Amino acid sequence: MRLPTSQAEGTLALLTELTKATDLLDFKSPQIQQLILERGWQALPEFERIGAIYDFVRNEIKFGYNESDNLPASSVLIDGIGQCNTKGTLLMALLRANGIPCRLHGFTINKSLQKGAITGWAYVLAPKSIIHSWVEILFEGRWVNLEGFILDESYLIALQQKYPTAQEFCGFGAAVADLRDPPVRWKGTDTYIQKEGINADFGIFNSPDDFYRKHGTNLSGARKWVFETVVRAQMNRNVERIRFSEVES
Repeated sequence: MRLPTSQAEGTLALLTELTKATDLLDFKSPQIQQLILERGWQALPEFERIGAIYDFVRNEIKFGYNESDNLPASSVLIDGIGQCNTKGTLLMALLRANGIPCRLHGFTINKSLQKGAITGWAYVLAPKSIIHSWVEILFEGRWVNLEGFILDESYLIALQQKYPTAQEFCGFGAAVADLRDPPVRWKGTDTYIQKEGINADFGIFNSPDDFYRKHGTNLSGARKWVFETVVRAQMNRNVERIRFSEVES
């Protein structure tokens, strides 16, 4: 059935909006353009293209903590690490650059989800509810939620080896119904790794730029300065210890 002209134009305008670059989704930057050229993602069929980009962000951008949530995608790529928000920004930029419409869904999660990955006074410093997001893509005419890219495979395996019988699990950056087999791999359906820790829903945004303008980031003022200058390095060292199986129960 042919859509009425006004409806068709509205759909086209939305798809254009959800594939454009923004200040944070800066996929026209030289670093991102070079990556896309090297990987050859644009030549892949849609399913494989999404999967290849998803796997790159999940496993080649390791789980870790950047200096801020609202970094542009090119900075996340240069950092080589990220968490839910920053890896999500990079994922969105790469998807849009390769013709996949996507948007952001904003939430908060309880900080207990991060216990273990964040320890000591760094955990005390963290707000009780932490800004969180996942990416939603338009695939085969439906919206698919992507959250399972946050923890890289090596980090997740370290947790699974430490807690081999764990089912419902919350901590170390994961909140899942079954740690033994969380839905993190791209199969054309929703992926999750922190969903069970969500405690507030902020709704859908066309871009991370829009989201952070409305809801801000996790830290500001003196807490932000302490995080950037002292705490972040400690947190990333702790994540590396976990990744290499030095996990404390």
